[in-house]
Amino acid sequence: MSEVIVEPIEKYGLSKKNRPKQLFSKVGVVGCGTVGQSIAMLISQKELEVAFIELSEEKINYALCKIEEELDNMIEHWGMTSGEKRAILSRIHGYVGYEHLKGCDLVIESIRSKTRERRISCRKEVFKNVEKYVDPECIIATNSTTIVITELSSELEHKERCVSLHFLTNVANAKMIEVVRGLYTSDEAYDRVCKFVKMLGKEVIQVQESPGLISVRILVALLNEACEVLMERVGSMEDIDKTMRIGLGLTLGPFETADKIGLDKVMRWMENLYNEFGDKKYIASPIIKRLVRANQLGRITGKGFYKYEESGNKVPNL
Repeated sequence: MSEVIVEPIEKYGLSKKNRPKQLFSKVGVVGCGTVGQSIAMLISQKELEVAFIELSEEKINYALCKIEEELDNMIEHWGMTSGEKRAILSRIHGYVGYEHLKGCDLVIESIRSKTRERRISCRKEVFKNVEKYVDPECIIATNSTTIVITELSSELEHKERCVSLHFLTNVANAKMIEVVRGLYTSDEAYDRVCKFVKMLGKEVIQVQESPGLISVRILVALLNEACEVLMERVGSMEDIDKTMRIGLGLTLGPFETADKIGLDKVMRWMENLYNEFGDKKYIASPIIKRLVRANQLGRITGKGFYKYEESGNKVPNL
């Protein structure tokens, strides 16, 4: 009886080096506040692994709880099943420490800071920390709208892999993402990010580098003009919003949109744009300043232009 020769099966397969790699299998998110949570959920829904970085275990647990609450809300409104919720949560993992971003194909910075100086310095520090642990091919992106990617990437070793990637997380079911090429961004990095956006089922809006991009510059000008119309008593706040919804087909009116975004965030956008362009159309209306000083920031505090229930629904006028 002849001897059976057993050969290892591995040599008939592709080597690990030559094995085809999924274009985006793991995505990192730095900062998992309200915006970071929305980004993490959107990406995980497309069956991609998400690793988010926070400052403490407490913040990680809080972010995961808020994500679960949002998914439960979707289940209640027939937008998801319990099985889909479990699958989404199983792909989202929170960590303290940038070393957990190893293996990411894309990392999206989504932190929040109060002053412009802090916004720039903190984000630059984030970019440097990310670069320490990811491969040179990994794309590093920011979700910031009013700080240009060229400035944020200027001190990195591999500047060419940096882009700006703006998710409109405050607009329900927004079908587009603004993608911005910086001064150093390579064609390869930009093309890969555009493919990523299409993987998410979104349309790519190609934007030339500019603080505020398209969405924010138009939004803040619209809101300021709505405030002017309100102060001149041309129409009530409700009728101004209704005109924009019913007359012009917007999902939310300007005041409703500002409350959803957060008036403190809107005012920071305006300050950044005014500092950049010096145009008075970006100076926040006195109404916005008064509400922010009173900590009436919109849905997040229960009161802004309108009042809100704990569920986030607007309190109807009686």
